[in-house]
Amino acid sequence: MKKTLLLASAALGFGLAAQAKADTTLTIATVNNVQMIEMRKLSTVFEKAHPDIHLRWVTLEENVLRQRVTTDIATHAGQFDILTIGNYEVPLWAKQGWLYKFDSLPAAYDLNDIIAPVRESVSYEGKVYALPFYAESVMTLYRKDLFAKAGITMPETPTYDQIRDFAAKTTDKAGDTYGICLRGKPGWGENMTIVTTMVTGFGGQWFDMSWKPTLNTPAWHNAITYYTSLLKQFGPPGASANGFNENLSLFATGHCAIWIDATSAAGTVFDAKQSSVADKVGFASLPTGSFKGGPTWLWSWNLAIPASSTHAEAASTFIQWATSKDYIQLVAKTDGWVNIPPGTRSSSYQSPDYQKVAPFSSFVLKAIETSNPSGQTAQPRPYVGAQFVDITPFQGIGTQVGQTIASILAGSNTVDSGLSAANAATNRVIRQTGYQK
Repeated sequence: MKKTLLLASAALGFGLAAQAKADTTLTIATVNNVQMIEMRKLSTVFEKAHPDIHLRWVTLEENVLRQRVTTDIATHAGQFDILTIGNYEVPLWAKQGWLYKFDSLPAAYDLNDIIAPVRESVSYEGKVYALPFYAESVMTLYRKDLFAKAGITMPETPTYDQIRDFAAKTTDKAGDTYGICLRGKPGWGENMTIVTTMVTGFGGQWFDMSWKPTLNTPAWHNAITYYTSLLKQFGPPGASANGFNENLSLFATGHCAIWIDATSAAGTVFDAKQSSVADKVGFASLPTGSFKGGPTWLWSWNLAIPASSTHAEAASTFIQWATSKDYIQLVAKTDGWVNIPPGTRSSSYQSPDYQKVAPFSSFVLKAIETSNPSGQTAQPRPYVGAQFVDITPFQGIGTQVGQTIASILAGSNTVDSGLSAANAATNRVIRQTGYQK
């Protein structure tokens, strides 16, 4: 496999800028987020320009996508030619020899235009193994009109205590408006994204320096108690089933006063064509708890080529198109600048057209540029990552713990028993995988 991959990588580097000449069908696995649905729609432009490359799309819900592509690449099944994966998977899979690397990108692609922390997060040993489609940090979105009605003001950097108070004062269950929306759907990339971020703010972490899990510590207990009680009191019904897309819909249709989530949501909620509250949205930083600083949210959805693909050159041609400056211009022309894939290119944030329609643009750029996923938590830790742990077992661990947290939120488990069981299960996995000495 390694010899084949090296040869394939060299061939890929040689042909990156060239259009594939043989008639080729590429199977693309992607997530059902707004930006990817737009990419699929606009891909007809690519197919017209490349009549010998045909695209077959497999668009999946986030948790399902992760399961499908992980199984496919680990078994070298070769179902897909292009994968949509996160900056969690890219370096881990590159280390395993599971991805092509992008050698010798043409000057016109302008790799250095990719915002540095985003580019670094999809690299391994100095080589790029995926190209970012969009990237994000975290922000607090809120309804300015509801805050004014309640006589409250959102500070630039709120505390978690203030968020609870604001949520209480803006909840109107009779009017189908809820003070807070947060991810509750189980999954390492769904509820555990916000939970891990919150735990850090409460002074916690996943593992100590001996790789012993710390889910039964006061920091985790306090964070999960806060999170679940906040959503139970002031969140929408069925919050344990709501992930990013569900909360995006709730906020954009006027049912949430506060939503703490990815900065990539801003383009949708500020777009009057997609959001009924576009002219009423304000934004602030991630809330702070007892611990300030440390690792901050950095995520990107990236397009990568599995080593099992036999259409690497054609796949690279499409990926370069979909992550290019020209593609961003195409989205801006088709759907408006506010809807461009955010967080990837410095040139986008330098555009006066984008700055004019995206009041959040400078905030988002700063959040991404100053993200610090390798920063320290309140206590020393042996891993890096802000909303995930950069080890292969975390995908399974995070999903299992996410299910436990969702059961606590749904009321079928308690904080004490849930975290105790989650800590024991995590310890078994991390010990079996050889991290504890």
